[in-house]
Amino acid sequence: MSGLSKGFIAGVLTGVLGFVLSITSAGLFLEESMGLHWLFKLRGTREPPPDVVVVSIDKASAEKLGVPGEPEDWPHYLHAQLIEILDAEGSAVIVFDVFFEEPCSAEDDKAFARAMKEAGNVALCGHLTKKTVDLNEERGTHGADASIETFVPPTDPLAESASAIAVFPLPKVPVRVNQCWTFKASAGDVPTLPVVAFQLFARDLHGEFIKLLKEVSLCHREELARWKETMYTNQGIEKVIQAQRALFRTAPFLGQEMLEKLDRMSLDPRDKQILRSLIRIYQNPSSFYLNFYGPATTITTIPYDHIVPHRKRIAYQKYVDFEGKAVFVGVSENLQSEQRDGFYTVFSQATGVDISGVEIAATAFANFLEDMPIRPLSMPTHLGLLLVWGIWLGILCRIFSTLLAAISLGALSLCYLLAAEYQFECAGLWYPVVIPLMFQGPVLFFGTVLWKYIETSKEREDIRKAFGHYLPDKIVDQIAQNIGEIGSEGQVLYGICLCTDAEQYTALSESMDPKELNRFLNKYYEAVFGPIRNRGGIVSDVVGDSIMALWTTTGHGATLRHGACAAALDIASAVDRFNQSSEILQLPTRIGLHSGYVFVGNVGAMDHYEYRAVGDIVNTVSRIERVNKQLGTRILASGEVVDGLDDLLTRELGQFVLRGKAKPVLVHELICRVQESDEKQRMICSFFSEALSAFRKKLWKEATAKFEKCLQVDAQDGPSQFYLALCKRYLERPPAPEEACDESICLD
Repeated sequence: MSGLSKGFIAGVLTGVLGFVLSITSAGLFLEESMGLHWLFKLRGTREPPPDVVVVSIDKASAEKLGVPGEPEDWPHYLHAQLIEILDAEGSAVIVFDVFFEEPCSAEDDKAFARAMKEAGNVALCGHLTKKTVDLNEERGTHGADASIETFVPPTDPLAESASAIAVFPLPKVPVRVNQCWTFKASAGDVPTLPVVAFQLFARDLHGEFIKLLKEVSLCHREELARWKETMYTNQGIEKVIQAQRALFRTAPFLGQEMLEKLDRMSLDPRDKQILRSLIRIYQNPSSFYLNFYGPATTITTIPYDHIVPHRKRIAYQKYVDFEGKAVFVGVSENLQSEQRDGFYTVFSQATGVDISGVEIAATAFANFLEDMPIRPLSMPTHLGLLLVWGIWLGILCRIFSTLLAAISLGALSLCYLLAAEYQFECAGLWYPVVIPLMFQGPVLFFGTVLWKYIETSKEREDIRKAFGHYLPDKIVDQIAQNIGEIGSEGQVLYGICLCTDAEQYTALSESMDPKELNRFLNKYYEAVFGPIRNRGGIVSDVVGDSIMALWTTTGHGATLRHGACAAALDIASAVDRFNQSSEILQLPTRIGLHSGYVFVGNVGAMDHYEYRAVGDIVNTVSRIERVNKQLGTRILASGEVVDGLDDLLTRELGQFVLRGKAKPVLVHELICRVQESDEKQRMICSFFSEALSAFRKKLWKEATAKFEKCLQVDAQDGPSQFYLALCKRYLERPPAPEEACDESICLD
């Protein structure tokens, strides 16, 4: 079976398992508590529609209006004034998320009722009470109890004047509010406050709604005609809503047919959107996921006292244009210490401030207005997505190496999350994220790694069985594990040794986290190793930031030396590019080159061996590399290395007695390839050669002048600065006679 087929099978199995998990209660809980939370946090605050306004009943308004702090104790004449002002401003609908269970003064109630009746667009909030009844009480037995929710309306004068009355039940802390009821089935399928408010808001479009219904429901024409008239009677809107809901439940096809006909109608886009949302309210289940806009007061919120005049402001001042807007009135505070009606949501703040019930009602209404609540994927789409995602990851993890699979899996997971967030933000679509990213991805990756490991172990066992008839068990084990023969055998070869050392590594290692340092060094090694391997060398040793590389041959070929020098130049260019990629983290690198005979082979003892070079050139090359620091150069090579390589631009820097060495070494600076050199580089090489000749003749003044001439070409030339300092020192204190006859320079 091919790797592609195996990946496909693994993906299908994981897709099915992911789907099964996602429809369990545990999976649903994870997606709702974690996945939905991630999507909201990634999306952040969203601009609410301007047609929804909250008028907040808060402590500050109570103090300015001189009324009690409890909203239920506020005199009703204030609400009457509020309605009169909002009605005069042209508000489309006014919704009170306040319980009016206790009567106020007769005069205040009368004013409140009169204002509601004159406005004709006010919805009040009732509430539900739960009562336990004994179903067997009539038979004289006990044990069969049931809970019945009863609707409690406001006081009679107010209830009779309101255009509509509805409930708005919500869970309290510690349950996080994610959903909102449209119809409360346990209370007789009564509509909730946002639905009633939206139907009241869309009352002028009810004729178009009925027209659509008539076209798809031929059996209810007379009843539909009565609904249109009932909409404008006192509290008739609730009856119409419940009747329409019952019709949609008995004929599930109505909603889809109405939506199809609506798409073909020539209506104002806004009216069409409102009708579409209204159809979906009746078509969909009894609850929906709220598409929150942000933390508390994200929806335009106006304090109560900014609208109703108080003793310090005797006239109404216009803060917001209420024309055509839906106004929700209720308790809303943005301080945790004063919050009485807060509900825990995804946007609850660390300070303890939650979103108030009235703002949640306004949020639900705004979702209807935009026709954009949070919509989970349909079951077929959900299944297809998890299957395709599983198959894709299964194939990827199977055909790629473990490292590449891990990188690809991370990148694809990030792309999936961003795509899910985009759909969530733009269309309110809720894609599953926890199951695909936290379950399917890790299961496929680690499962594939385990599967590959089992297959590799089986292959090794097959090798043991095949070669076990011809070779000793120990050799067979080495072959099966792809390990060469371990021992001390080796040979003496002519080789070129390259040594590198990075500046500022010590300071860098002190300032970086070990993991970050490891990642940084890996990128650095990638830049350095490439030129070595491309030029035929091998990396024989890596210690911290230092690298030792080796080129070996049985003769003295110039080709080998040229390859090592070319590798050194390529390393310098690669390190420059690496340092340019990071303005903060830099690793300037010094390079040394030397050649000679070395022993190459496995060096070690007992159970630890390393393949490396042993010989004098290994010690010498590291010292040549260190001379870079004193001369201010980047690439130094011994004379043996660059001898006869005429296509490389080099300059002789002199003979140096290196630390710990007795014999002097002729050192050259490797600058670049001749065809890549510029006039400045060639000029300084020529001037430096003349200056070095004068220095060797002990003509200190002449040498000083010539080195200064070099610095006029390049003020930063390290070798010229080094020799100029020596010349000035010798002018002040000439060297001893025994030193004067020696051209070599001793370096500490």
